[in-house]
Amino acid sequence: MTSTSGPAKSPTSGPGPDSAAALAADRQDERLAAEEGIGGAITSFRRRVSVGDLGSLPVVAGLVIIWAIFQIMNPNFLSANNLVNLSLQCAATGTIAIGVVLVLLVAQIDLSIGSISGLSAAILGVGITSAGWPIWFAVIVALAVGVLIGLIYGLLFTRFGVPTFVITLAGLLAFLGLQLRVLGPNGSINLPYDSWIVQFAQGWFLPPWLAIVLAVLAAGGTFSSDWMRARRRRGAGLSTGPVSLMVIKSVALLVILIVVVAYLATDRGIGMMFLLFVILVVVMNFFLTRTRWGRSVFAVGGNVEAARRAGIKVNRIYISVLMLGTFFAALGGLLASARLTSASLSSGGGDTNLVAIAAAVIGGTSLFGGRGSAYSALLGILVIQSISNGLTLLNLDSSIRYMITGAVLLLAVIIDSLSRRSRASHGQA
Repeated sequence: MTSTSGPAKSPTSGPGPDSAAALAADRQDERLAAEEGIGGAITSFRRRVSVGDLGSLPVVAGLVIIWAIFQIMNPNFLSANNLVNLSLQCAATGTIAIGVVLVLLVAQIDLSIGSISGLSAAILGVGITSAGWPIWFAVIVALAVGVLIGLIYGLLFTRFGVPTFVITLAGLLAFLGLQLRVLGPNGSINLPYDSWIVQFAQGWFLPPWLAIVLAVLAAGGTFSSDWMRARRRRGAGLSTGPVSLMVIKSVALLVILIVVVAYLATDRGIGMMFLLFVILVVVMNFFLTRTRWGRSVFAVGGNVEAARRAGIKVNRIYISVLMLGTFFAALGGLLASARLTSASLSSGGGDTNLVAIAAAVIGGTSLFGGRGSAYSALLGILVIQSISNGLTLLNLDSSIRYMITGAVLLLAVIIDSLSRRSRASHGQA
């Protein structure tokens, strides 16, 4: 894919503006928030929405509507048992979607994520059964193969200029064949149910007290992150948001997390596999919004020529992002095989590619590069799996699930295109 968006965006405050005029409006919003407190923050939010900077608002609103509809049609949808199942269903493909988000941020695409996830599952299965490897070693080998594939993609793209669409399409076919070769004639390998990786995916859940401790740490970490960012901005002579808004944000997050933890604890609680997925999202969001590498990713996705002229080593960014994309694909494949207790010809097949890419786009990552967040993977996979889970509870055919998911994906792309057009028009004005 090629980038068609405007100048690079700043990841430190969400998706950035598309022009100098919009940047000036953004700074005016920050001054309003700083001078007028919570009222100024509300005015700033309304102004962002009016110019098409919707952020995650459409996704969150859509998720609430989806949950409300399915709860009305089947009261078991929001039961603790079903929500725990839903969280476990999200983890594996959601992990793959994190890598998709990173690749889309630099305006590229990876079509081979399904084949790579299937190959990693095959390596795990064969490694711990036929080869007799320790599980930890098989996991490392599978992840290393994923990273190596990403390195090859990056070198082909940066050295020879082959489009990532073509490279990864070839990889889709090649690694599917390699997966079949690794699995051998049987085509299916069962993983030991008592192995720690299977138990991690199926049977390990956080005790309620530990989940509450993590919720408190998450809320405290959010406040600390906002406070440190405001401190750096003050040190640079820039305006900052009101402290009261930081406190409200952190307290609201704490209340929501404790309610969720307490409700899920009435069943099995929060699964370790889902916790790993959330931690990966948070960690990648930190790197995207708080590091020079992350700012470079947004800059390359926003305008590659401007990034190159600014001194960013564009090729290194492309290679690192493609390596991370294939790493997360391999990791997601390991989680999926552990949850299914098997590695087979169907591992990474079916709609794995489509669901992971759709989750990233539905979650708010732009197909045009330079706009998005690691949280897009979490929000997007929640939407897709909620649709799938709800329709399963209603005993509806999978064909309906595909049609609805396709419609939601198309709607997400339309919203992204309209918001880009709105930002461009306001920038010209």
